[in-house]
Amino acid sequence: MIPVATALSEHVGKKAACSVLDIPRATYYRRCQKKPLPKPRPAPPLALSDKEKETVLQIAHEERFWDASPYEMYATLLDEGTYICSIRTLYRILASMQEIKERRKQVNRPHYKKPELLATGPNQVWSWDITKLKGPVKWTYFYLYVIMDIFSRYVVGWLIAPAERKALAKELIAQTCEKQQISRDQLVLHADRGSSMKSKVVAQLLADLGVTKSHSRPYVSNDNPYSEAGFKTLKYSPHFPACFGSIQDARDFCRRFFSWYNDEHKHSGIGLLTPKQVHYGLADEILAQRLQVLKEAFDKNANRFKGKCPQPPVLPKAAWINRPDNEIDFLNGLESESALAKVPCQDREAPKGNLDMETGNASFLKDGEKSCIEIDLNSVPMLH
Repeated sequence: MIPVATALSEHVGKKAACSVLDIPRATYYRRCQKKPLPKPRPAPPLALSDKEKETVLQIAHEERFWDASPYEMYATLLDEGTYICSIRTLYRILASMQEIKERRKQVNRPHYKKPELLATGPNQVWSWDITKLKGPVKWTYFYLYVIMDIFSRYVVGWLIAPAERKALAKELIAQTCEKQQISRDQLVLHADRGSSMKSKVVAQLLADLGVTKSHSRPYVSNDNPYSEAGFKTLKYSPHFPACFGSIQDARDFCRRFFSWYNDEHKHSGIGLLTPKQVHYGLADEILAQRLQVLKEAFDKNANRFKGKCPQPPVLPKAAWINRPDNEIDFLNGLESESALAKVPCQDREAPKGNLDMETGNASFLKDGEKSCIEIDLNSVPMLH
């Protein structure tokens, strides 16, 4: 606006131009003033001359001072009866020649790329983790292994063990993939960087099954949000005890909890559907039924809804781990990747089986339907 006011002021004057354009005259005059160029800083009268600086550099380049700091150089020269400059001046002269740096060995940490995973349907990306459950005595824990499908939030497999063992993780993953009928290059298995997750036993199993492995960055819990959120739902449950009296108590509780979580829990992240409904392709039918109920309510009393038919919560079309900033480019680059492999929901059926009441490690949560996998610890080799 200042250039416009300047051009207009040539015809009507500065006061009238500022009044018409609603510009304060003080602002106009201040902007029109030319800022003086900054004056060059004068050389300090106590500064070293170029010849003295060259002498300082020659002394600093002596072989005896190659591994010495400016503090050591200063003290050594004083002990020899020589003063060339202060310590700060010595640092300043060496820095002007780019001769100051950290010479001690530094940790060279590798760069970990942020995982970016996409699931557009069930059994494309699984997330798994291990958490501790407090035992009957202080400093005793039971270890809960949980594998969750990030799209449907369905817990496809879990087990509880008295210790964290990579052999248990291998057996759990193998049985879960078998029960869910996972084919090669279909699944991405994401986890953090725990010892069991990064073990060679698990890595070899995933390679044999054709499952792509993915790991979080070190100390970044946000890279594994679905497992962390699932554990919070478990431990914030109203019936979650302060501690478990035995490992069998922990198994009984988790059996009831995961049965409720998979079959009854209306999950807010998947359109208030249960994980089972999404995982086995029942979502469209249920959402259509909900929409029909809302339409009937709207037809009975449209004024209550201000003339707009309400819509039920929708099921997200995709589930992300670290959604990229440029989502379109990411999708174009993943068209042929296994993370986008689609398996029709209607082609997967819930595995059938019976409840084993003798072993205490029930494999089936409901009669005739497999909701999770537990492993009999007696059949799994324990590593010592």
